[in-house]
Amino acid sequence: MSWRIQRDSDRRHLLPQSRPTDGKMGYSPGGKSCRLYGLEYMLESDAIMESVGTPTERDAAMAPDRKRRLILASPRGFCAGVERAIDIVNLALDTYGKPLYVRREIVHNVCVVSELRTRGVAFVEELEEVPEGSRIIFSAHGVSPEVRRAAAARRLKVIDATCPLVMKVHSEADRYAREGFTIILIGHADHDEVIGTIGEAPLAIKVLGRAEDVDRLSVPDPEKVAYLTQTTLSLDDTRQMISRLRARFPHIQGPPSDDICYATQNRQHAVKELARRVQLVLVVGSSNSSNSRRLVEVAVNAGVRAHLIGAADELRLSWFENAWCIGLTAGASVPERLVEEVIGRLRELGFPEPEHSGGIVEDVQFALPPDLVRDSRACSPPAFQELAPARAR
Repeated sequence: MSWRIQRDSDRRHLLPQSRPTDGKMGYSPGGKSCRLYGLEYMLESDAIMESVGTPTERDAAMAPDRKRRLILASPRGFCAGVERAIDIVNLALDTYGKPLYVRREIVHNVCVVSELRTRGVAFVEELEEVPEGSRIIFSAHGVSPEVRRAAAARRLKVIDATCPLVMKVHSEADRYAREGFTIILIGHADHDEVIGTIGEAPLAIKVLGRAEDVDRLSVPDPEKVAYLTQTTLSLDDTRQMISRLRARFPHIQGPPSDDICYATQNRQHAVKELARRVQLVLVVGSSNSSNSRRLVEVAVNAGVRAHLIGAADELRLSWFENAWCIGLTAGASVPERLVEEVIGRLRELGFPEPEHSGGIVEDVQFALPPDLVRDSRACSPPAFQELAPARAR
């Protein structure tokens, strides 16, 4: 059974996660109490007391003789491509007003999309949902040439928020296809980024999702094979697949520089370092975020327990058994305020102020689309004035 902590005035209650709550549930006179992390909790029933265990049992499981610690991974959260994409949407909304359409989720984070939707942004799955002549933003994950042609046919005013590092992979796919190569695209076939890359050369690209599938690959000319990768993959898994590909196709070519983006690599390295110091890693991120899920996998492969949470209210007390030192990180599409909310919830559970692990300092910035910058300057919205000068070039 999983648990959810709920505050009612200055009381705290342990409730089964499956039980609906409205934030106003009162104290049950027949309830019992126990102490966790030095806080008093009211237990709604004997069944819950049995599942949680007695205070003594629970305190023993939590190793109270050990000092609790919370360590933040660095870097974590927003990368330059995500910041750019969100800036583009906000700036376009301030510059052009509504209606403003975005094809698919601008980035894979439920909170970010919800906030933009509240501001009046309309998210659509396909261009057919957009009235002809309207303004449309392509997401950070990129689109295929077919989508671009469809937008032109509907006379849509396009603003492209594709991450420049994804555009690099698209360019490489187009080049290899024109040179007659079969392209092995390492990635997840159902991910928006991979779908867009396939569209650059649909007849030349084969998607490889698992290392064990390498031996089943069939190519017209084993001497003309190249590989590319999705930008948000696990570094370790990708290296394994590339190694298998090189063994199968000794003349295989790869991109001049690594396709896995700097932010993905940095966050995975930070989690590996974190895993050496903690018993549990919490990753803040949405379930449809590839890079967030990879962070969980990296932690687990390093030998520690790990959980993906979309928000602070998804924390489960059962996760903290035998875990007195907790690591916290966030995927590249996660705003820092979600991390701060998790820290606040952990503080309620008795964890101290977080320690910072140190790590790589990222200073990458991607320029905004020139046409959007020009139009924004013409109307001088407040949002444009708040952008860093380097981002407005």
